[in-house]
Amino acid sequence: MELLIARNPDEASTLPYLLKVPLGDGLVFRARDTWPRTTAVYLHPVWADEWPDTPEIVERVPVRSCVRRGAAIDLVLDRGRENRSQIVYTTARGREVVFWQSPRTRKQARPQVNTPTARAAGLADLPVVVDSHERYAYTFAGKPVTVTRRALHCGDYGLEHQGRLVASVERKSLADLVASLMSGKLKFALADLAALPRAALVVEDRYSQVYALTRVRPAVVADGLAEVQVAWPNVPIVFCETRKLAEEWTYRFLAAAHVWAVGEAPAVRAGNGPTPATTAAPVGSQPSTRQIRAWARLNGIDVPDRGRLRPEVIQAWHDAHPSPTTPETD
Repeated sequence: MELLIARNPDEASTLPYLLKVPLGDGLVFRARDTWPRTTAVYLHPVWADEWPDTPEIVERVPVRSCVRRGAAIDLVLDRGRENRSQIVYTTARGREVVFWQSPRTRKQARPQVNTPTARAAGLADLPVVVDSHERYAYTFAGKPVTVTRRALHCGDYGLEHQGRLVASVERKSLADLVASLMSGKLKFALADLAALPRAALVVEDRYSQVYALTRVRPAVVADGLAEVQVAWPNVPIVFCETRKLAEEWTYRFLAAAHVWAVGEAPAVRAGNGPTPATTAAPVGSQPSTRQIRAWARLNGIDVPDRGRLRPEVIQAWHDAHPSPTTPETD
């Protein structure tokens, strides 16, 4: 028996490899990688006839054992290192998925921590607004959270005080983060978040996984993340190991923001313009239309969802954000 790994001849596929497992007549999967070294590898099952007649073999490894046990396939290769793995059939976000994992990646996927049960900031109830466009939103199960779903102009999980959005958290998987960074959309998202008094971006993965990327140069991603963090320092990018920990962090961040908003209400002056503590923009940069629109809504100025902004709205933004090189007059 042999485990065969070949290059996927379909250039349009996002999964560059084909995996043939010697079980029965042979199971064929499209695969993201050739072995689960740093993280579990996503597999997409396909019909056996998708295996090409003349495959471009990448690896051919003898198999010592290949046995199906319930919803998993235990695979033991005949080599000294990286020889034990498991192909697991499971469900995620309501659909069936298949992952290829090793003992190392399985341990990493289950950090030995238990999230605390204590209420964040001692709050008996935390009202959280979840963006209606968030398909698989956090439920905050077991937390004293009241969830309301409606559209947010920025972020995925928001906190309102006196009818205004004062804090928001944008959630991303590592794949989403990289895609938005490379397309330039991340800069717009951070500009919108920076217009709020408190905001953050939480990533459902480790920062170390940035350097395990294969389809994008890790250095390009790392430099891009450093660049946007310097440009918008008031919007921290927080890496959490798992979705569960990212949800826990989001809950406690919004709870802390709630205490801040209630206890320091003068810092958010309704309709009178922001104070230095409530907004921040990159020094010396020109604001985007989206950034001005978000700032205007935060400060009670009526602006359209699309199209050009009125000159007085743009002037109001500049009046509230004077250039540090421009002397103020009495």
